[in-house]
Amino acid sequence: MSVITISGSTGSGALEIARRTAEELGLDYVDREILAEAARTLGVTVAAVEHRDETAPPPTIMERLGSLFEKFLERSAVAGAADPLMGTGGLEVLMATSYGEAAALPERAAHELTDSRYKDAITSIISGVAARGKVLIVGRGSQAILQDCAGCLHVLVTAPLEWRVRRIMQRDMLNEEDAKHRVHEGDKGRIEYHHKYFKVDPDDPHLYDIVLNTGRLSFDEAIALLAALYRHRSPK
Repeated sequence: MSVITISGSTGSGALEIARRTAEELGLDYVDREILAEAARTLGVTVAAVEHRDETAPPPTIMERLGSLFEKFLERSAVAGAADPLMGTGGLEVLMATSYGEAAALPERAAHELTDSRYKDAITSIISGVAARGKVLIVGRGSQAILQDCAGCLHVLVTAPLEWRVRRIMQRDMLNEEDAKHRVHEGDKGRIEYHHKYFKVDPDDPHLYDIVLNTGRLSFDEAIALLAALYRHRSPK
């Protein structure tokens, strides 16, 4: 096993746990910001990958993502795909949006963008990232896209609503009402995104190998448990 996917409700601490776990295990860390940056720098990263020789160091995660984006664009061009994905600008829109914005993309995009085309795009990129191994992927439906992957460890991070609201209040310096609104909107967008594109409930425990409740576990404990499970299940 060499791939971890992590999904989590707003304010659960999923992002911090994901970052620290990737660092602990020496895995590449991929979230929507990394995907967006790869889309923005597509030309540079692809050029760097294509011109490497066999004595050069292994490509970075950004270069690998750039190559994957280029391959997706090439396939789209051959298939006569519509404009929204034909260029780094369209890819950046796809990869940089929040869950709520992504769920509303067909209405918000400048050109027609069907649900199936969005799903094809994100599935292609995430599957390509996972195929290289030694990677931790945050969200974007990765637990659904890779649900049949024998070498994947799927993780859900959750916590009681009151705990999540309190954490958002502290982290973002918000009052309780604003923090509740942010948590509500984040949860709503995440649920709509997964229902729309993958027909799953992101909080269904059957999608995951392990559920970490950060209302009961500290972040250190959650990371230690996840790292131990990964190492136990990884080939020696």
